[in-house]
Amino acid sequence: MDDRAARRDLALVAVTVVGLSRLLEPPLIWLVAGALLGAMLFGTLQALAEEAPTQAWFGVPIESLILPSVSAVACLGAIRLVPFGLWLVPALGITWLIVGRTLALEARLNRGATLTDDDRTSLLVTVLLVAFLGFTGVAAMVPGGLVQTGGPLPEGELLVLAAADALIAGLLGYRTAALRVTTVRDALWAAVTYAAAIAIGAAAIRAMEIPRLVGPALLTLAFYLWDAFISTAPSRRRDRRWIGRIAILAGLGIIVAAWNLLLRG
Repeated sequence: MDDRAARRDLALVAVTVVGLSRLLEPPLIWLVAGALLGAMLFGTLQALAEEAPTQAWFGVPIESLILPSVSAVACLGAIRLVPFGLWLVPALGITWLIVGRTLALEARLNRGATLTDDDRTSLLVTVLLVAFLGFTGVAAMVPGGLVQTGGPLPEGELLVLAAADALIAGLLGYRTAALRVTTVRDALWAAVTYAAAIAIGAAAIRAMEIPRLVGPALLTLAFYLWDAFISTAPSRRRDRRWIGRIAILAGLGIIVAAWNLLLRG
C-alpha cells in the first residue's frame, strides 16, 4: 500500500471541509474550524504514524501535527475572501497544495534522523506562509476583522480576533520552538510568548485600522521578528549585523504601517 495514500486522503478531507465551509457564516464557522482542527490533528497523527519507522502513534512528535492542522484551518478562513463562483476552484486547488505540502514536509522531517539547515529553512518559510494565511483567515471570519470602510471593532469581536490570532501564533510558535528546545515545558513557554506578542500586535494593528491584507502581513512580520529574537543566543543579539537586520525589518514594518495610516487619513 502506498504510504502517501493516507496523506492524500487527509488533504482531500480538508479541501472538502474548506469548500463546504464557504456556505457558512459566523458563529457556526468557528465550530467548523474547531472541528476541522481536531480532525486534522488526529488525521495527521494517523497519517504520519503509518510512515514512521516505529509504525506507532508514539513515534510521531506532537509538534509534527501542528503545521498541517493549522494550515487547513487557515485555508478555511482565508477562502471566505474568495467570492462565490469559478474562483473557488483555484482557491481549493491552492488549499490542496498547501495542506499536501505541509503533510509531506512533516512526513519527511519525521523520517529523517537529523535536521539540516535546508530543512529548518523550509520549515520556517512554510510556517510563515501558514501564519499569514491564518491571520488573514481569522480576520475574514471576524465581522469587521478586515478593515474595509473603517470604524472601530466592538470589544467582543476584538477579543475574538486577538484570541484566535494568539492561538495560531501559539501553535506555530510551539512548532518552531520544538526545533531548538528539548523539553515540552520549554516549548510550551515559548508558545505562550508567541501568543502574547501576537495578541497584543493584533489588537494594536486593528485599532490603527490598517486596511485589508496589510494587517495580517504585519502580524506575520511580527511573528518572524519575535521568532528571530527568542531563537537567537544572547551573545549574538549584541552583534551589530544581527541588530541591523532586525532594525531594518522592524523599520520597514513601521514605514508600511505609517504609510497606510497617512493614505487613510
